[in-house]
Amino acid sequence: MAPAAAVWLAEHEDDLIRLRRDLHAHPELGRQEHRTTSVVEERLHAAGLSPQRFPDVPGLWCDIGLGVDADAPVVMLRADLDALPLSDVKDVPYRSTVPGVAHACGHDVHTTVTLGAGLALAAYARTHPLPGTVRLLFQPAEETVPGGALDVIDAGVLKPVTAAITMHCDPALDAGTIGLRSGPITSAADAVEITLAGPGGHTSRPQNTVDLVYTLARLAVDLPAALSRRVDPRSALSLVWGQVQAGTVANAIPRTGKLRGTIRTLSRETWDATPELLERLAEQIVAPYRAQIAIDYVRGVPPVVNNAAVIDAFGAVVDAVFGHEAATSVAQSLGGEDFGWYLTHVPGALARLGTRTPGGTTYDLHQGSFDVDEQAIGVGVRFLSTAACELLDRYADPASIDGPPA
Repeated sequence: MAPAAAVWLAEHEDDLIRLRRDLHAHPELGRQEHRTTSVVEERLHAAGLSPQRFPDVPGLWCDIGLGVDADAPVVMLRADLDALPLSDVKDVPYRSTVPGVAHACGHDVHTTVTLGAGLALAAYARTHPLPGTVRLLFQPAEETVPGGALDVIDAGVLKPVTAAITMHCDPALDAGTIGLRSGPITSAADAVEITLAGPGGHTSRPQNTVDLVYTLARLAVDLPAALSRRVDPRSALSLVWGQVQAGTVANAIPRTGKLRGTIRTLSRETWDATPELLERLAEQIVAPYRAQIAIDYVRGVPPVVNNAAVIDAFGAVVDAVFGHEAATSVAQSLGGEDFGWYLTHVPGALARLGTRTPGGTTYDLHQGSFDVDEQAIGVGVRFLSTAACELLDRYADPASIDGPPA
């Protein structure tokens, strides 16, 4: 597949760059990606494919190859469609035309790369039958909680899938580089809001009431500390507060106060156990101070845990297509990514796509200045299309690859 992808790109890479710039100039927020879905759908139809829209949310999926067969593998390539609610501050011709909305996480690149990989595979499959099916998935609302992955799973798109793979822009890596890591690569990410209540009172007489601000302060400090002593430190559990709110004047003890923050961990087991543990510890910390407590714990995403056998296939692809020096080991991130939901059902992996111009500026994710070196698009297309074929070959021969993790 690798030589065929290179030939296909020689003719179509400029068009993919124009497509990426069009998507960048017309970003859409989660579950509003109607234009983006239509643009992708038109390209797939023009290639003679049969994309299927989701009935209740934007986004679509499309099969290439044999069609779903109980005896043949199905490898899913996933792209996310949505942008972020922040302003694009770049001075470029493809700057966002939508006030307060920007593709600051590279989803325009993910969409373009996945579409390009699919179109290259479709052209290849006309003369080289695939030993299975490649399923393209264009998912809405990755940036929201709950994320669009749950809509996709509920729609049944994952049911025939043997393995799921994706790429994510990495501005810390040079374009032409692919970042790989086996095991946890991104973190679970949940949100918690804790509200304390009491009768209020005068700051001269804290003994006659619930000293709510003091209690809130104890909880803000003691809860992260208590959690760190109740879980395996190798799970990298992190509770960080982003908001503390209580009171309006200096001499009055308020009746309510609030803490809001995020909980992150690289361990699926710790993620499963944290809500109950956090609630129990918070209640124990507050109890001596007699405040009433209400906890709103919102599940976000599980960690992305890369399957070792899929990463092994990724490494073989990088070696064959780009040379061994193009692969680099990347660190774990405590950022969240709803691709993790798919990997709770099937094996798979997320690779990092280098997007920094070699020797150039690093444009960080989730910033209005974020941009990419567009040679990364061709790199991503060659990698994803070849990885799909490599995995189909390996899963078609069960002895050559490990099965799903327990």
